[in-house]
Amino acid sequence: MAKKIPMRQCVGCGEMKSKKEMMRVLKTAEDSIVLDMTGRKNGRGAYLCQDRECLAKARKNRGLERSFKMSIPKEVYENLEKEFEEGEHAEQTE
Repeated sequence: MAKKIPMRQCVGCGEMKSKKEMMRVLKTAEDSIVLDMTGRKNGRGAYLCQDRECLAKARKNRGLERSFKMSIPKEVYENLEKEFEEGEHAEQTE
């Protein structure tokens, strides 16, 4: 029998994709929001496709706010955008 692939829904576009294709946004115990590149850190997670458009959609439709049940300041979105860019640059150099 084939191994089951864990699927997650993007909070931006709403598409279901495999967990490995997604980026995990994490709410820590201290209520800070960070990008979890490993996918293994402790905390409440929400998933986004690995493109900037889905982050913009999540910002517009308040997908992260719904997932974490809290308001998210603009600075957090700006930090996530920077981390997305750094992740894209790392992929391109590999």
